[in-house]
Amino acid sequence: MRPALCQEALRLGRILAELAATEPEARGLALADALTTEPTLKDYHLLPSVRGDLLAKLGRCDEAREEFSRAASLTRNARERTLLLQRAAACTREPEPPTAPPGDVPG
Repeated sequence: MRPALCQEALRLGRILAELAATEPEARGLALADALTTEPTLKDYHLLPSVRGDLLAKLGRCDEAREEFSRAASLTRNARERTLLLQRAAACTREPEPPTAPPGDVPG
């Protein structure tokens, strides 16, 4: 890994750790979006993967699918590619209707 890419990857990792501990998805997406202008991360598959995950959590499935597909196209790891394509495909399915809690009778 090139030094500049390594530094930006570490920056992404720190942001993700902070997000996991303290920030809601919308704030995380804003932070991840800010990293998309970094030239060293332009072809780094984990950035669109992170964006896809945050977009999916926000219910923005079309955008999430695009990001997962982009991440899959950037990775050289076949297992990661398969997982990312599965996540993209999962974004195309209709959400399942909510189920009633046990004991509730539809009214």
